[in-house]
Amino acid sequence: MRIGYACLTVGVPGTGFRTCTARNAAPEVLSELIRSNLRSLDKILDYNIENRIEIFRISSDIIPFGSHPANTLRWWDEFGEELKSIGDKANSNGIRLSMHPGQYTVLNSPDEDVVKRATEDLMYHSRFLDAIGAGPECKMVLHIGGVYGDKEEAMERFVRNRRRLNNSIRRRLIIENDDRHYTVSEVLSIGENEGIPVVFDNLHHRVNRDDSQTEGEWIASCGRTWGEDDGPQKLHYSQQDPGKRPGSHSATLNVNEFVRFCDILPNRNVDIMAEVKDKNLSAVKCINAVSPPEIQKLEREWARYKYLVLEHSPKGYHGIRELLKDKSAYPVLEFYRLIDDALATPVTQGNAMNAAQHVWGHLKNACPGSEAEIRRRMADSVLSAKRLMWKLAEKVQERYLLDSLYFADVYS
Repeated sequence: MRIGYACLTVGVPGTGFRTCTARNAAPEVLSELIRSNLRSLDKILDYNIENRIEIFRISSDIIPFGSHPANTLRWWDEFGEELKSIGDKANSNGIRLSMHPGQYTVLNSPDEDVVKRATEDLMYHSRFLDAIGAGPECKMVLHIGGVYGDKEEAMERFVRNRRRLNNSIRRRLIIENDDRHYTVSEVLSIGENEGIPVVFDNLHHRVNRDDSQTEGEWIASCGRTWGEDDGPQKLHYSQQDPGKRPGSHSATLNVNEFVRFCDILPNRNVDIMAEVKDKNLSAVKCINAVSPPEIQKLEREWARYKYLVLEHSPKGYHGIRELLKDKSAYPVLEFYRLIDDALATPVTQGNAMNAAQHVWGHLKNACPGSEAEIRRRMADSVLSAKRLMWKLAEKVQERYLLDSLYFADVYS
């Protein structure tokens, strides 16, 4: 079982993606943005390698206006060397990459102009994966689309339009159930007839149900659509945000609930894409929850979380410290429960000040001339003090603090 995340990386400096408006999309602007975005993707891969994350979905925004007439660059040629380097790094480290065209890429629309734009967008995604040298197991995920008053005709139109695509797109295109229109059984009927791998999305299934099989049986049925060249079966996993409309992804993943989901899997030879707002943070949580016990994994996690937890909840901070004292245990579920509970606690001025003072205590010996300014800023604004401490940590390359999630709100 491999677990990954989608598009953006939380708490890792230098991994954001840049774009511009169509009005400002001059070739030289786009060239600069693409170069910056490819550097960010390269840093994301480095982070994923370090954290044993072998599944990653590349953002469609990696090439700004990738399928839009505003972008006239032959970016696949101009950045050929950088693209090949990214693909080589992923391949040599066993990282499976994918992409997911957005909600406006609708292949079954009755409007031919919409279908034309969808085809162009699929070509862009396919070209990017080809440009990095990704193998056939690196896929593009697409929903079937709308109903347009006649679901059967809409499904047939999807099939017809998919057959019109060129081979480079068709070999990568896979389909998934959605939370509004197409249940897993309806998507499977297309996948099985057309030889298209089907992704099972657990949250979409729970919102748009077909109870003729159990969840485990649907996963097994989807698994049979994956051929040898397609790579391991892919699943999309998410949890419901309790405060939002059905189908909305949660802010973080509850690892107990994830472990229960893993228990229903027909087999563990699957790749799971975690769709969640805190992205890589939940992916690492889930990896640690199902991997062999090793207390050092939790200690590494604690080094990243500790000052952020302290900012939210000193009680949670001390509880986790006590939990990790037993080096012979591996309390992974309790560890993440305590972190989740702490981070759900609103930050107070007093707790923010307390955490900032702890962080400054870690940094002050390396920056003795900055103490007066730090004290002044703390009295005025803890956030202002955090910004200065981040700059100082960068200046002296204090790795422990540079890796801390405490500063994520400063550089994100």
